[in-house]
Amino acid sequence: MQFIETRGNDGKLPAAVPFSSAILNPRASYGGLYVPEELPDMSIGFLSEFLQSDYKTLAFALLKAFEIDVDDELLHEALERYDRFDDPNNPVPVVGLEEDLYVSELWHGPTRAFKDMALQPFGVILSALAKARKEQYLIMAATSGDTGPATLETFKNRDNIKVCCLYPAGGTSDVQRLQMVTEDAPNLKVIGVEGNFDDTQHALKSLLASEEFRKELKKRAIHLSAANSVNFGRIIFQIIYHIHSYLELVRREAIALGEEIYLVVPSGNFGNALGAYYAKKAGLPVRKILIASNANNILTELIETGVYDLRGRELIQTESPAMDILVSSNVERVLYDKFGPERTRELMESLAEERVYRLTEEEHARLREDFAAVYSTDEEGEKALAHYAAKGYLMDPHTATCLKAYRELRDEPLPTVIYSTAEWTKFSPTVARALGLDASNDREALQAVSEKMGVKIPPVIASLFDKPIIHDRIVKPEEIMQEMLSFL
Repeated sequence: MQFIETRGNDGKLPAAVPFSSAILNPRASYGGLYVPEELPDMSIGFLSEFLQSDYKTLAFALLKAFEIDVDDELLHEALERYDRFDDPNNPVPVVGLEEDLYVSELWHGPTRAFKDMALQPFGVILSALAKARKEQYLIMAATSGDTGPATLETFKNRDNIKVCCLYPAGGTSDVQRLQMVTEDAPNLKVIGVEGNFDDTQHALKSLLASEEFRKELKKRAIHLSAANSVNFGRIIFQIIYHIHSYLELVRREAIALGEEIYLVVPSGNFGNALGAYYAKKAGLPVRKILIASNANNILTELIETGVYDLRGRELIQTESPAMDILVSSNVERVLYDKFGPERTRELMESLAEERVYRLTEEEHARLREDFAAVYSTDEEGEKALAHYAAKGYLMDPHTATCLKAYRELRDEPLPTVIYSTAEWTKFSPTVARALGLDASNDREALQAVSEKMGVKIPPVIASLFDKPIIHDRIVKPEEIMQEMLSFL
């Protein structure tokens, strides 16, 4: 299968590339993104065939259906990373909360967040491709809190790879920050950036597009790639768990094969939601994808009004910091899929130049065929968190935003899956506050919640507070390039 560009081709890059090229070099024409030329059929026939399959078998089948140019041996090696999750036989548990509500827990990997679902196998594939080509790569990642730790974990000590991870100083939880700044592998560099996540992501995108930076890398015989969800290598693995969740409901007889369900996705950069969209378009019986936002409700505004408007907007720091994003990169892939490359380029250029774009009435209607959206305040999230904690289920503040969407956006009481994107341990002060517990720092909050709820703190989290800080640099956005070059 070939991959093509969301904003059309500029004549300088190939009009279509194989999967390996798209993930090694994710920069497309006019600053666009790569998307598959077509989607494989994952409707009833596919679902029936893999109804009783384990997660790795399902994942392998989906990757083969995309006809990507990665050999079977490497795919199996990549998928073996799921054996490092809490339960190798079931890396993505689906837990019942209400009679018609289920939680798909995506955080049972080594960094306790859903980014492990894609980045653990992705890192194996990308580094193997680089080694086979005898090329050196710099992998860049901008993180709002979860991409960074997962990227560092998957690439540490890998041959032919160096990683530079950017995070907004003060814009992540303490646990997320410690997961990054205590990493001590020699091929890793972590840089705090003055500003918020949008500033950090903008800096990454600017460097990906910078000819000056590329010339400097060329002098060092280093190629440039990215671990953010601008890279389709991330997205392809984020399609799988939506299909898995559906099949889990069939297996436990909550639905019959072919019946529709709702999916509720807490969204910031829209990669998780895009995976759901691709699964739906490929044939998964999904009535609608319900988008849960926090107070940075740019996605809710787009889906409800058809307008994406950054004018006068300031990023708000919330209790769900991984969703504190105003420029959601993967919306572009949905725009392309619905409206084509010319219109997508026009809309994205308008956003870059005017800080706003408007869909036509017809375009807006087409967007709403697949999506509905609502946003949840910190107070509403804490109430939802406390409500389910009292019933014995502990969730993090990002997952808690989904409950409002579940209550308010469904047109029918169809079975619903919400996606839990992080373990509570990554945001323990918020969880402690929601439970009415006093704690002055993350360590105290972890202990207080653990004792009250009778849950264990995973060793990978508990040990963070005793590790030395390796990466203590915080720089202005304009200083990032030099900081990277010094590292290289």
